[in-house]
Amino acid sequence: MKKRGRKALKDPHQFCITGSGKQKGYELKGKIWIEGSEGTFLGYGRVTLLEKIKQYGSISKAAKSLNMSYRQAWKLINSMNRQAGKPFVKTQVGGKSGGGTTVTEVAEKAIDQFWRIHKNFKKFLEKEIKNFKI
Repeated sequence: MKKRGRKALKDPHQFCITGSGKQKGYELKGKIWIEGSEGTFLGYGRVTLLEKIKQYGSISKAAKSLNMSYRQAWKLINSMNRQAGKPFVKTQVGGKSGGGTTVTEVAEKAIDQFWRIHKNFKKFLEKEIKNFKI
């Protein structure tokens, strides 16, 4: 009997790792995230989820595009909403227009700030690997 469901990634963190680029056969790698009162508040995966929700207007479609269960997506959204103290995501149930999900202005601001920090972190790695000598 064929197993149903999404195919798991070999390394679920493969997309959140950033690197310096190779320098004399070596590469400096790292991950960056923002901790909150409950642990992880924002990181690569959570920010990507928010961007996909914005793109699709649907938590279900966003989760599916990231090979994530709907339940896991909701856990991450609820965690971000609680820790931010303001909603990052707002949902509208059914009705004439069929409902949908939107990313709030507060979340947009957080997304922009995270990518700025991520970009600066990558620059830091690129600079530091040049100083690595053995």
